Amino acid sequence: MRLDVEIPSGQDTLAAWLYLPDLPETAPTPPVIVMAHGLGGIRQMRLDAYAERFTAAGYAALAFDYRHFGASTGEPRQLLDVKLQLADWATAIAYARSRPEVDPDRVVLWGTSFGGGHVIATGARDTRVAAVIAQCPFTDGLASGLAMDPLTSVKIGARAARDVIAARLGKAPVMVSTAGPLHSAALMATADAVPGYLALVDAEARAAGFDNQVAARVVFDILRHRPGRQAKRVRCPILFNICETDSVAPAKATLRHARTAPRVEIRLYPEGHFDIYLGEAFERVVADQLEFLTRHIPTTQPRTATS
Repeated sequence: MRLDVEIPSGQDTLAAWLYLPDLPETAPTPPVIVMAHGLGGIRQMRLDAYAERFTAAGYAALAFDYRHFGASTGEPRQLLDVKLQLADWATAIAYARSRPEVDPDRVVLWGTSFGGGHVIATGARDTRVAAVIAQCPFTDGLASGLAMDPLTSVKIGARAARDVIAARLGKAPVMVSTAGPLHSAALMATADAVPGYLALVDAEARAAGFDNQVAARVVFDILRHRPGRQAKRVRCPILFNICETDSVAPAKATLRHARTAPRVEIRLYPEGHFDIYLGEAFERVVADQLEFLTRHIPTTQPRTATS
């Protein structure tokens, strides 16, 4: 069963799907997996495919859109603010714990790409989280910046500076493409970015408000953002699904950060950043995630006494 829910977050509202498994009345209250996407991504860009697999295995799932994106409220549209998105994660987790249909002490965080970095940071802060899954995670803004084409760096840096000035003057944001061709003014300007990223966008995603651009000011925040540094503070089990040929979140930096987590498990895939959402690669990664969940957060575990 999938329910459309709305979650207040600050002065805005997060749009979300709550998936509930079909369980016998005598079954333990299920764990819940809180989920969100990466740079400019919304729920309709394949989060439902993962959530449906988790629900079929007996888990509940809550997939939400960040404020300023998709069906969530927030103006200006397409404003990617790291602090606000981390606040949205905290809000979504609190909402999940408030639902009587799920076990509040068995909350799992699942994030992909930029959201993969958010779940590392959130898992480090929230010691009540039961487990974390970070899929092709963004862990190091410096590493991603150094991997960027120099011409692209100049182009997006200029737009970011203009957008910062526009924001101070109260003007409309200066936008930058989220995914674009090699050498273009895009946050992800690699050979596989346009075909890979846009392969996740179908008619439903476009109808839900998908837009391949964000306010350019986020460029400076991204370069400073290094959530991988917080992996060493994640005390619960954490799974890193890492793409070995990742053009956006370099695998070398991700592995370096991942290995600092006390209870880390690492799975490597011979694919690029955008490949593991579809086809055979998707099947392998979601199977690994379910195996991890089954071992650490089994659905058959009775509800905790403190719940």
